[in-house]
Amino acid sequence: MDLRSAHPYWLLKNGLLTAYPALERDARCEVLVVGGGITGALVAYHLAEAGVSTMVLDRRDIGWGSTAASTALLQYEIDTPLHELEAKLGRDHAVRSYQACRDAIYKVQTLVNSLDDDCGFKAKPSLYYSGLKRDLTGMKKEFAARRRAGIAVEWWSSREVTEHMAFQKACAIYSQDGAQVDAYRLTHTLLQAACQRAARVHDRTGLAGYEVQGNNVIATTERGSTIRARHIVFATGYEAQGDLDQKIVSLHSSFALVSEPVAGRGPIWHEDCLIWEHADPYLYLRTTEDRRIIIGGEDEDFRDADRRDALIESKSATLLRKFRRLFPSVPFEVAFAWAGTFGETKDGLPYIGQTPEFPRASFTLGFGGNGIIYSLIAAEIVRDEILGKKNEHAELFRFGR
Repeated sequence: MDLRSAHPYWLLKNGLLTAYPALERDARCEVLVVGGGITGALVAYHLAEAGVSTMVLDRRDIGWGSTAASTALLQYEIDTPLHELEAKLGRDHAVRSYQACRDAIYKVQTLVNSLDDDCGFKAKPSLYYSGLKRDLTGMKKEFAARRRAGIAVEWWSSREVTEHMAFQKACAIYSQDGAQVDAYRLTHTLLQAACQRAARVHDRTGLAGYEVQGNNVIATTERGSTIRARHIVFATGYEAQGDLDQKIVSLHSSFALVSEPVAGRGPIWHEDCLIWEHADPYLYLRTTEDRRIIIGGEDEDFRDADRRDALIESKSATLLRKFRRLFPSVPFEVAFAWAGTFGETKDGLPYIGQTPEFPRASFTLGFGGNGIIYSLIAAEIVRDEILGKKNEHAELFRFGR
């Protein structure tokens, strides 16, 4: 499946950061990680850091799947609002899920600080706004739920939105916890760090299949080589859905634009906060370290890559109109436009861990709008699972919940 269109900004900005060899001969490792995007990189890094011999395979070039199309907003907010998630799953489950996501933002920050490259990481506050008065009740419920959960938030009335931003909206929730990153750079930097420990990486090497023999996994590649491992991790996101009995993910297309650098110094808008809209589908915005603006949204159900890509021009025009309504005085000269496909679950939470139909295998799939945060949580859960340790978050995102 084509996970993205041909020209996302991050690939053009960064180029081919590192070359990895295809796997041409038989190999052994303790854990085989299938998928070389940000999820696979985080899993491999955590395993290698724990001293686990790890091999990463990807049928594409590393980071060239949905990672390259990510707009990489790091938020604790789940696609399902907290007060609605409480009604679906119970308060304890919902609150712990939100708190785990909040904490993961700072774990990413700590991780990046330990690497040789900051990967464009920047802590940012986040603005969640609604333009409709009929949303006031729900937004106030959401604000109260987050406050109860110990999350640092401010309530902005319509007047306060106007005082801080260039637009007028009914209300907003301003959060102190958020960040942004270059996910493609982070993927390569993590894998380079993992290779200095106990990992090997091979791209352009697809997995043809695997079977379990006793306590071993015997995997075969599309190039004809065999890999013997103790465990296999599928870090291919929703692409793994087709093999599972439990249907948990629906596919959607999302569209994004990035501007040319905006002239001047200082914030382009209030604290260059992350911005996202209370709507379905929602609009989202961020800036970059070189003063570009990224705007995304206009999501719709995914049918096929050709249909998705044919919509880029019209969706881009719509996104540009929406931006200019929000910030009429900010110039936005389009530099690049692209589209990507992502998975969404019914409750907005990912599925992480093992499922009986696949022995000696772990899955990390079903990521939504804050997939990188889920990837960090997944890396910790999978590492602990393989090391035989209890992870406090594993039950929140398990299969069959």
